[in-house]
Amino acid sequence: MSDPTPAPPLPAPDLWETVDRLHGWLDSHRRHPARETLLLRMLKLSEEVGEVAQAVVGATGQNPRKGTTHTWDDVESELCDVVITALVALRTLTPEPERALAARLHAVAARSTSSPSPSPSPGPAPGEGPTPAPGQGPTPAPAQDVRRTDMRPEAVRPEAAEIQERPTT
Repeated sequence: MSDPTPAPPLPAPDLWETVDRLHGWLDSHRRHPARETLLLRMLKLSEEVGEVAQAVVGATGQNPRKGTTHTWDDVESELCDVVITALVALRTLTPEPERALAARLHAVAARSTSSPSPSPSPGPAPGEGPTPAPGQGPTPAPAQDVRRTDMRPEAVRPEAAEIQERPTT
């Protein structure tokens, strides 16, 4: 008997084409004027973010009455719902969501990934003592880069047992 072969991954639908279709489908079922519809789609984001929070609480088993009720796959799915809802809300706000997102992503990336040149560390204040000669005295530790470089799910996603073992304060 052979091992079952996992199903191939589904082809990813075109993101913006799908967002347009979802936007059109929602608009065809619209019950409120355009302004209210826009506001309601923005509020829908809060609902979806709440579902992420609920899934995280469930995946970590933080509700003693319920225990572990969700998995990290559930959290992943809820986060995707937030992204989809945000993209449809953006499409509701502008007919060019691709342009708006690209411009914003560029701006955030530029300010977040550019490293300002380190400022020279000042020596001791006058009267606090002599500055050690080069090669003498403690060597300062190099600055640590605290940015996460490995964002693969298996590197980021904690296991529920790992989180449950953390002491609560």
